[in-house]
Amino acid sequence: MGADKGKKQKVVEAEEEKNGTAQHIDGELVLSIEKLQEIQDELEKINEEASEKVLEVEQKYNEVRKPVYDKRNNVIKSIPDFWLTAFMSHPALSELLTEEDQKIFKYLNNLEVEDCKDVKSGYSITFHFKPNPYFEDTKLTKTFAFLEEGTTKITATSIKWKEGMGISNGSAEEKKGNKRPHVEESFFSWFNDYPQNGDIEEIQDEVAEIIKDDLWPNPLTYFNNEVDEEEFEIDDDEEKDTDVSEDDDDEQDDED
Repeated sequence: MGADKGKKQKVVEAEEEKNGTAQHIDGELVLSIEKLQEIQDELEKINEEASEKVLEVEQKYNEVRKPVYDKRNNVIKSIPDFWLTAFMSHPALSELLTEEDQKIFKYLNNLEVEDCKDVKSGYSITFHFKPNPYFEDTKLTKTFAFLEEGTTKITATSIKWKEGMGISNGSAEEKKGNKRPHVEESFFSWFNDYPQNGDIEEIQDEVAEIIKDDLWPNPLTYFNNEVDEEEFEIDDDEEKDTDVSEDDDDEQDDED
C-alpha cells in the first residue's frame, strides 16, 4: 500500500512538472511570436518609407523625361506609319488590330502615355490622329485613376464615328470552314471596355499595361521588329474556347 502511494505521488509530481514545462514553453513561444511581429512591423514601416522615396524619384524623373519624350514624338511624326508598324510588330498588340483598324492607324501620328503628377494616382493613354474619314475626334484618351483599396476608375473618349464608319462593335469576317461569319472586335472597342455606369472596380487592363510598360518606353524596338515573341501573350483562352465550340456546332450541323 505504501509503495503504491509513493508511486502515485511521483506520477502526480511528474505531471505537474510536465505541465509547468509546457506552460513555460508556451510562454516563450508567445514572447517569440510577439517579438517577431514587432520586427515585421518595423520592416513594413521601412518598406513603406522606401516606396514613398521611390515614388518621389519616379515623379522627379517623369519631369526630366517629359521634354525628351516630346522630342521623340516630333521625330516620330516624320516617319510614315511609325505607330502602325510598331503595333503590328508587337506580338500581343498586333492581334488586336483588324484590317479596318490598320487603315485607321495610318492616320495615327502621335501616342502619349502620361502619369499623373502624383504617380500613384494613375495615368492616361492618348492617341492623336490626323483628320481622317473615320471619326470626328483627333484625340482619343483613356484614363486610369487609382483610388483607395486597389480600385480603379476608368474614363475614356466616346468616339464620334462619321456616318457609315461606326466599327466599334466589330466587323464580320468569313472564317474558313465555318458557315457563320466570325465577328472581329475592333481595337477601338477598347475605349468602351470599362464600366459605363460609374461603378468603381478592381480592374486589370492588360492592353493598357502593355502599351504603358512595354511599347511606350521604347517603341523603336518594335518598329525595328527586334523582340522575342514568346515574351508576350494576351490571354485568349476564352476566345479559343468559343472558336472550338463554334467549330463543334458546325460539325454537328453538317452531320444533321
